[in-house]
Order: sequence, then structure tokens, then C-alpha cells
Amino acid sequence: MTKRPTALPPLTALSAPSLTWSDTSPHSDAFDDVYFSREGGLAETEHVFLNTNRLPERFAAWENTRAFVIGETGFGTGLNMLCAWACFEQHAPTTARLHLLSTEKYPLDQASLERALRAWPSLAGYSQVLCAQWPEPVSGVHRLHLSERVTLDLHYGDTTERLALLDGQVDAWFLDGFAPSKNPQMWQPELFEAMAARSRPGATFATFTCAGIVKRGLKAAGFAWKKVPGCGRKREILAGMIETPPDDTRRASTTWFTPPAPLPTQHVAVIGAGIAGCCMAAALAKRGIKVSVIERDAPGAGASGNRQGALYVKLAAETNHQSRFYLSGLLYSQRWLSQLGSTELWQPCGVVQLATNAKEAKRQQRFSEQHALPESVVAPLTGGLSETAGVAIDAEHGLFYPQAGWVRPKALCEHLLDKPNITLEQGNVMRLERENGIWQLRLEDGRTLTADHVVIASAHYANAFTQTANLPLQQVRGQVSEMTLPDTIEGPKRVVCAGGYVSPAIEGVLTFGASFVPNNANTDVTAEDHQRNVDELRQTLPALVAAFEEAGTPLTLQTLKGRAAVRAASPDKTPYAGPVPNASAWQSAYALLSKDASKVPDIPGEHYPGLWISTAHGSRGLSSAPLCAELIASRLCDDPMPLEAPLVDHLHPGRRIISAIVRAQ
Repeated sequence: MTKRPTALPPLTALSAPSLTWSDTSPHSDAFDDVYFSREGGLAETEHVFLNTNRLPERFAAWENTRAFVIGETGFGTGLNMLCAWACFEQHAPTTARLHLLSTEKYPLDQASLERALRAWPSLAGYSQVLCAQWPEPVSGVHRLHLSERVTLDLHYGDTTERLALLDGQVDAWFLDGFAPSKNPQMWQPELFEAMAARSRPGATFATFTCAGIVKRGLKAAGFAWKKVPGCGRKREILAGMIETPPDDTRRASTTWFTPPAPLPTQHVAVIGAGIAGCCMAAALAKRGIKVSVIERDAPGAGASGNRQGALYVKLAAETNHQSRFYLSGLLYSQRWLSQLGSTELWQPCGVVQLATNAKEAKRQQRFSEQHALPESVVAPLTGGLSETAGVAIDAEHGLFYPQAGWVRPKALCEHLLDKPNITLEQGNVMRLERENGIWQLRLEDGRTLTADHVVIASAHYANAFTQTANLPLQQVRGQVSEMTLPDTIEGPKRVVCAGGYVSPAIEGVLTFGASFVPNNANTDVTAEDHQRNVDELRQTLPALVAAFEEAGTPLTLQTLKGRAAVRAASPDKTPYAGPVPNASAWQSAYALLSKDASKVPDIPGEHYPGLWISTAHGSRGLSSAPLCAELIASRLCDDPMPLEAPLVDHLHPGRRIISAIVRAQ
């Protein structure tokens, strides 16, 4: 049986394969094998993977609200997945959705991918979409939205390892990859066990190879197989299915994180129209779900209402789950924002993260040595910081995130809500009650709204309901300061951050800050916080502050404008994203953990049916909220998750309940 990994493998940058080319046909030097046949590759894919899995007829008959899921071992050039996408568009009803997931240990670089896919002009439209979103070669899960109805998750890393970490189930398998004789490391019993554990009842598979190791491995894992006619020079291939997948034992040590059973989903109410709520609404609406967003003020009225927000993260030197999540969130947000196609909503100008003291410089050096991430994701800077940032910098060390930048949060919120399936309701939700399987949202003005599901995304108000009262949240006041730039000063061309941040000016206004005042819910703009921001800016960019003074426009409390809002943070500084646990039920069911943390009761965690939460995004919501919205929407719609299982658990709103019980030892 496949067991749930106790820890994620190391975060690594993956190497592109060494290739020998014959026109547009790549040949792997390491495995001495071709990626596809230049003469008959398209026909082989259609016969072996599409037709043998009966995809045209299964797509045509698909009526489920969840997506049809195809899993693949070895993405290669993406030919199989692009053909499946084209087949889906040709045969599936317009209401159906397709979810593709594929593993890849040696991803091609973008130029090689584009070159290889030029071999198939009939797929050019699909290829262009894929290549435009091609992710950085970093281990982990990379979610790409290929169209409104088609999603692709690329699981970068060892195939067996990636499938063991997958949180999701598959309807049809493309068992692909270099031949067993060329790549015996992949075709091991653990691979077939992982496939079986991630299969839905009745899941099918197809593969080119008829090697004995494959037939024996499939049979041992529970798959029934048979030889069927092949294609071209391949006389026979294998096909089959698994009627009853094995029990998934991954939850044995964390039974409380067992996800709730799927419920009917036609209408979802989202409480809060900040970044978290608007991302949530957009993720659900894209899946064809009717969404009502309830907001007491206006979209982006709270902490999401600033003129500018920085899209960046501060990654830990020694990788932990929090840091892994935030890196995934940053990479996802960058792709997601790029798809919006609007330079008015955001700018990927790059972020320079300064080391303003020896301790931070040492930490950044340790980070760079430990991870060696692609420079397209984050690169160490030693010297030349002023040229990179476009403003004089005294610090000698820093990190550069070339694809990060700044966002207009309020404008982004308004843009996300401008969808046919989304309705904005003005109101203040006071109570949540569930009657006859339907949520009743009691508003302050006496109205009652109803929904199948409710997602609470109301920042520091998120634990104001009876169901969430035990959720620990901290109020954190943050104030940004704004200064109109003199004509002689341009300001930085990148976002520059240290203790605070300063963004490139927009509309002639420089935004910097933000203050960080825990346990403070005051939203008045104060002179004290302006002074904090000025002091931080003076420490980070002293030459810029001096330039203001030389221009006769010093940063004084009289020349500054600003805005204050309250953010929500969790005790461990990781967001809450997932189903809302019944705290009292958890405390009762898992009380034994306080005496012996190894004694895990075989009791699934009890959750409030159809109640979800996305909150505690703090000052990094632009990097966390979009991916958290995808996570909740995926779970709610019974789709594969956009993160590895341990990271999904790390975000679970019930984690603090368990840690509190265990600490009681």
C-alpha cells in the first residue's frame, strides 16, 4: 500500500534534458530514446492513449459536475496532453471540465518545447497556450489554466514520488515515459502502487509497452490488463482498468485531515470582497458555479484597497512547509496575473529584496547555497543593486525576483468580480445557520441569503461566527504612506523591500510602507505610522530620502498622504485555507493525543458541511490568496489539489486545534 509521505522531498531546480535533434524531433541523450515518432507520433497518441482509453465516447457522455481527470507519467513534449485537450473540445459537452495532470523529472526548456511542438501544426493553437504559461523548472506542482474548462497540473519531480504526494484521483491513465529497457528506474512496483492508490473505481490505463515488468507490476497493484492491437510498427500494446482501488492509507497518521465528502454545488456564498474573497469567487465562477459575494463596504475596501501592493515573498533559508507554500503561491500568482492580460492591474517589474545588515546577508547567502533555484525565479545580487533597482542603494547584497512586482489590489478585486456567474451583495453577515442541508446567512439588515456552500474570506472578521470562534487570528494594523514625486525624481524602477517596501511610482505617486502593528484594529491614518514608514524608507533607501530633501520636498507629515487597514494573521503566519472543522468534535475525538501523540484515533475529522475559509493572508495575500482560492475550489468541486498533500494539510484550518491538543502533553 502507498503510504502518505511524512515530509516533502528537498526543493530543487530541475535540469533540462540533453537532446539531439532531427529537425523538430528531440532524442533524449540520457535515455537514448525518442520523445515521439516524427512520422506517426500523432496517430500513435490518438490510438494508444485516446482511443484505447475510450476518451471520445467517455467525454461525450460526461455529465458529472467534477472534472474528468487524466493522469500521465512523463509529460515530455506534452503531445499526449494536447491531443487529449483537442479531443475533449471536439467531443465533450460545453458544461464539462477536463483536468490534466502529468509528472516530469526533466522538463524541456521553453525554446525546446516550442521547437518540438512545431512538428504538429494542427495543434498549434493549443501549443501556443501551453508554451506561453510554461513554468519554471522548480520541483513541485505547477497549475496552468489552459482554458476556461481545461486545467493542467505539472508535477515536477520523480514520477513515483510525485504520485505519492498527489492529492486527487484519476479517471484515465496515460502510462507513458521512455521504454522500460531505457528507463528501468521509473518502471518499478512503487509506480503502479501509487497509480492504483490515486485511481477512481473503474479507472482505465493504456501504454505502449508490453514488457513483463509492466504487466507484473500492474497486476500486483490491482489493475486488470490485456493486450490490444497496436499502431504502426508496434504490433501490440497494453490496456486495462482497476475496478476497486486499494484503500488509501495516507491518512492513518493524520485522520483529522480526511477531507469532507463532496456535496452538491450550484450556489456558493463568499463572505468578503477583498483579494481572498474575489479570488475565491473567480475560481468558483470559472467552474460554472453561481457565486454571491457579500461585502459590508465595497470590493477592496479593507486591506485590499491600497493604491499598490507588492507581490513578493520572503523565503526561509532552510525550507519548511510555509516557505514551500509561499514559493508555490508566488509562482502561481505570477502566471495567473499574466493571464489577465492587463498592464493596468499589475506590473512584473521585479522585486529587489535587500540585505540591510550582516545577519540578513548571511541568511540570504545560506538561502542561495541551499536551494540554487533558477535565476528566473530568484537570483542572488552582490553588487550592482543600484543599477538593478534603478535607485541608489547602499546595501551590497540582496535577492532579485525578476518576475515579481506590484499589483493594484482594488482594481484587481473589481476585475475579478466582473464575471457573469458572480453577484455582489451589499450587507453584513451576522450569523450562519444550516437548515435542511442549506446555509442561511443572516444579515444585519434582517435579510436572509441562502447557499449550498459558504466561504468565509473576511480577514480579521473571519472568526466572528459561532463555527469559527475557536480559530486563532491576530489583528495587524498596517498603514502605507504616499508622496507625490517632484519632477526631478523618478523613484525606483523595481519594488525594493527590506523591513518594508517601496514600489515604482504610478500616476506620479510613490507608495511605501507598510507599518506593522499587531493587536491593533485602528484604521485612522496616524502621524506615528507615517514616521515609522519614513524611518524605514530612510534606512532602506537613504539616497532617495536625501534626494527629496535636496529637491525641497522633504518627507514630512504635512507632505504625506496615506491609508490604514487591518490585516489578519495566524499564530504560525500561514493562511487558513480549507474546510472549517467542528472544533469541539475535534477536541473530543483527539483528546488522547494530549497523553500520547502517537496514538492516532481512527476517526475522520468532523467538518461543518459546506463551510470553508480563506483567511490570515497577512501582508502576503497577493502571493497566497489566489492559490488558496484554487485549493478550496478544487476540494469543493472534487478536483485534484494544486499542491502536494503535506502542503494542503499545512494550510488546513484545523491544524491549530491539533497542535494545541498535542502541546497539552
